[in-house]
Amino acid sequence: MKLTTHLVSAPLHTPFITALRTATSADSLLVELTDGELSGWGEAPQVWKVTGESLAGAQACVEGPIAAALDGLEPDDFTEALRRIQAAVQGNFGAKAAVDVALHDLVARRRGQTLHGFLGSTVSSVSTDVTLSVGDPESLAASAVDRVADGFGVLKVKVGTGDASADFHRVRRVREAIGPEPRLRLDANQGWSRRDAVNAIRALEDAGCDIELVEQPVVAADLEGMAWITDRVSTPILADESVYGVRDLVAVIRHGAADLVNVKLAKCGGLATARTLLELAREHGLGAIVGSMMESHVGIGAAAALVAAYPTTAVNDLDAAWWLRESPVVGGVRYAGSVIHLPTAAGLGVTGLTL
Repeated sequence: MKLTTHLVSAPLHTPFITALRTATSADSLLVELTDGELSGWGEAPQVWKVTGESLAGAQACVEGPIAAALDGLEPDDFTEALRRIQAAVQGNFGAKAAVDVALHDLVARRRGQTLHGFLGSTVSSVSTDVTLSVGDPESLAASAVDRVADGFGVLKVKVGTGDASADFHRVRRVREAIGPEPRLRLDANQGWSRRDAVNAIRALEDAGCDIELVEQPVVAADLEGMAWITDRVSTPILADESVYGVRDLVAVIRHGAADLVNVKLAKCGGLATARTLLELAREHGLGAIVGSMMESHVGIGAAAALVAAYPTTAVNDLDAAWWLRESPVVGGVRYAGSVIHLPTAAGLGVTGLTL
């Protein structure tokens, strides 16, 4: 098997603004794993503010220790290859995820199966929410109305901008603008204090804003704080940055820190670990969604295939590639409003690069 890396920068049709950053493009390392005439694809997005990983670091990791670990193996050595990918280096979860997904894609192609079929699913589509960029109350409300018109029934509002009272007014204005039916979920990106989180969530509950869940209200390491919040509000709490791998999820479970977990391939290291996390959450009564970084149709295709085979308890957060002006690859998943249609071609259905 041969590993090749491709640096891509895909422009967004609209700037994506959060409390952490403003993005105008999705910058990723695409990994191509080739065996004969067949290639499998994977993706490592650049996520400085979350995982701390860069494209240069991911490229060095893939072309260096991971490539060396896979040297001499064949696609049929699937389980051993997955083990070696994870053992090749510490951290570098995006790089590991890219090669893990590329290997899954390649093996599925060799068997003439779609990736979701290889994972055990006959589902042909999955649903996603859509994130609203950070803005003032009126611009947020206008964006929310537009996204509902685009066919999205679940909207995610970024909060945690440093002023919990302002966050409350923004969210309440969005609910007023869209009416009672679309679901609203919030993502604080670790931006609240414990008390601000409880005060803001209770205020939204008292105002009848009907919030589906609140994602990562406090800093990732503060599991005691997140448990303190979970115990004091009725709205479900979703752990995101607090959970990378299995040990992290075990700690969340032991602390009673959250009601749900957000599983992301670039955060946990690929499909193999993601499947374990989803199974572990289910066994311990936690809800789950599958999320994404700012990724292209490659990363989103892998995440959507995972969701098809491992149904989650809430609508997933897979809108990242919807923001792209055009896909950097030929083939793969496609969006129709909130619905992501999975490919009928083998593997991820990706046949090459467009950018």
